[in-house]
Amino acid sequence: MRIANLAGRLALLTGDGAVDVAAGGFDADPAALFAQWDALRRWSAGIDPATAVPYEESDLRAPVPEPRQIFAVALNYRPHTAEAGYEEPAEPLVFTKFPTCLTGPYATVDLPPGHVDWELEMVAVIGRDAHRVPEENGWDPVAAVTVGQDLSERIVQLAGRPAQFSLGKSFPGFGPVGPALVSVDELADRDDLELTCELNGEVVQHDRTSNMIFPVPRLVAHLSAICPLRPGDLIFTGTPAGVGNRRTPQRFLGPGDTLVSRIAGLGEMRHTFRSAP
Repeated sequence: MRIANLAGRLALLTGDGAVDVAAGGFDADPAALFAQWDALRRWSAGIDPATAVPYEESDLRAPVPEPRQIFAVALNYRPHTAEAGYEEPAEPLVFTKFPTCLTGPYATVDLPPGHVDWELEMVAVIGRDAHRVPEENGWDPVAAVTVGQDLSERIVQLAGRPAQFSLGKSFPGFGPVGPALVSVDELADRDDLELTCELNGEVVQHDRTSNMIFPVPRLVAHLSAICPLRPGDLIFTGTPAGVGNRRTPQRFLGPGDTLVSRIAGLGEMRHTFRSAP
């Protein structure tokens, strides 16, 4: 199942367009998604593609618009850990992004003053309550995965000793997610997806999720050992090497830039940038 927030309504995405879930008698409010998840999956299996209608990409919004918790993981790919000048962590390094940073997959993002950087990530979406999940069952509470960008203003992020990441990663628009939630059963290998990030047509990041230091089951086990996870919670699972502040010379996003974020099997997002008013 591939389900999206289309102009504020839940819709299944097919190769031919979109089908509003109200056609199956479901509540089209995105807030009702996870209460209906299993029934929607069963219904989606029998959808007639001919019932899909074309849609505008610009109408796609963040598929989970108001998660209660957004977790993010730092230094979860070895090449990125190396380019950042750190040793491989022994345990996941976790910070948060605040929900007001979320935006859709084809938005224009306002750039605050400073150095705004890109970080392509796969995002795991929790589908049911989960607490103290054993690592061997770590995929069980994950309903879907999607594409995300952990946009980061590096000056605010790295200010202070110790640095405090969350505010610098939570400006409006700094949490693009989409284009759809892809149920895990759609994927041939949920642990090995190709990630590619392009800036103005140039590939700046490329890796596979199989190269994570801490894969999804380990992250779910680690987080749920401390925090009860709730339906709709998002886990940004970490970014590969190639971010702008570790380049020589450094490179950051500017007005007029186009950032394409793609994960094989999940789709792609495309964002443009402008100076904040």
